Amino acid sequence: MNGPIPHSAPLPRRRSEGVRVAGIVVGGDAPVVVQSMTNTDTADINATTQQIGELWRAGSELVRVTVNSAEAAAAVPRIRDRLAMMGLSVPIVGDFHYNGHQLLRDEPACAEALAKYRINPGNVGFGRKRDAQFAEIVELAARLHKPVRIGVNWGSLDQGVLARMMDENAARAAPWDAPTVMREALIVSALESAAQAEALGLGRDRIVLSCKVSGVQDLIAVYRALAARCDYALHLGLTEAGIGSKGIVASTAALAVLLQEGIGDTIRISLTPEPGESRTREVIVAQELLQTMGLRAFTPLVTACPGCGRTTSTFFQELAKTVQDHVRARMPEWKLRHPGVENLTLAVMGCIVNGPGESKHAHIGISLPGTGEAPTAPVFIDGEKAHTLRGERIAEDFVAIIEDYVAKRFRCANA
Repeated sequence: MNGPIPHSAPLPRRRSEGVRVAGIVVGGDAPVVVQSMTNTDTADINATTQQIGELWRAGSELVRVTVNSAEAAAAVPRIRDRLAMMGLSVPIVGDFHYNGHQLLRDEPACAEALAKYRINPGNVGFGRKRDAQFAEIVELAARLHKPVRIGVNWGSLDQGVLARMMDENAARAAPWDAPTVMREALIVSALESAAQAEALGLGRDRIVLSCKVSGVQDLIAVYRALAARCDYALHLGLTEAGIGSKGIVASTAALAVLLQEGIGDTIRISLTPEPGESRTREVIVAQELLQTMGLRAFTPLVTACPGCGRTTSTFFQELAKTVQDHVRARMPEWKLRHPGVENLTLAVMGCIVNGPGESKHAHIGISLPGTGEAPTAPVFIDGEKAHTLRGERIAEDFVAIIEDYVAKRFRCANA
């Protein structure tokens, strides 16, 4: 007789240094942190403040902004102050390339206002200037007690490191192939830069590493090797993931494998927005990835059937969307007043085949009538049939049942 099938769960998190970014801890025993990045001109204070607020309210716990000019650097403290006036205490990360040393030197208010710096070893400086400019940023970060993400990207890899790796490879009795050399160069660039930062006085508890590529299998290989060779906090992300479903699928395929193996302390889903689409979609995807894997809970998730010939009506689709939109809209208030509500499970099912059973597995579920079924919709609460809805107000009545359940089941924090 076969034994019981073991439950599958993510492996224990790889032990890493905890890095404090303002009030958020990345790594250590802290939950995996969700972050995003604006795509506004940072010098446009109004637009950037608005987008940071949108990303923050959507659930981005850190928000990165481009700092590429004196105007952008000068805008950062004003953006921080406007956010504070709006009641938003958002840790802002400054993204620096090429001229970060100069901008941080010339705009000390920007250096103070940022919660964290992100620098790229591949373009922090070139030739003999590289080490001096890297040192200038790191020494400033150490002096101001700011954490730094050393972010290597295969699109802007340090050519000196790559050339050295290629020379070493050529001397091997059995040379590696080019992709393997590239992956090794990414890791070496990150680790050598981190060691250099430590030698300059930046503690391990202020260093986050990333090695980003745009290929799923390459990302998995790089981070497995990086995680085995250091205990720095790690930022995960598939760079230039793409637009729409391609970007979502590619990012999820790569990050889910690593997260399942306990690798990763903070993530970003780098989606190219569809024309007119909100930037917040990448935040929602990151949250849903972590939540569906059982790593964190952010908002009640709705289980809904895909539909078939038994569900020729679109009503169950419309109700599922209504419910999902409602709980997302209510979460800013619910999470303050009703701790634990993010663990609520809901089901909107379209016919009698799986409807009652799936509804019983959720805290609250509804089984809508499929084609040819009686025009009634049983509602199940904690596995028991509690109501039967009919008529034109099923959506309104079901939402009211959810609201009543939340108020009664999850204690009010202000009570």
